[in-house]
Amino acid sequence: MSNRFTYDDSFTGKADKNIMKILGEKQNESDMKPLKKILYAVIENELTDKQKQVVMLYYFKNMNSTEIASKLSVTPQAVLRTLSRARVKIYSILKYYLMLRG
Repeated sequence: MSNRFTYDDSFTGKADKNIMKILGEKQNESDMKPLKKILYAVIENELTDKQKQVVMLYYFKNMNSTEIASKLSVTPQAVLRTLSRARVKIYSILKYYLMLRG
């Protein structure tokens, strides 16, 4: 019997922690912080359609990689790879914006 590698959704990288922190702010539109607005703009304008779909399901619908994979008819590995690339792109743009703000 072969050993199967199991995937989990315990992302512990700096990018994921910072994205979760930003999204953890109040969801009230009038109280939305500038950084949160930028995060939404990055998701909308800078990610590929597949990345956007996976990010929305993971962060906003609280689905795990297995659920997303089932919904999108892909493997959990593909979901995690797509999510990882999206997080790196989001974080690099947010980091650049924060450096500009000083």
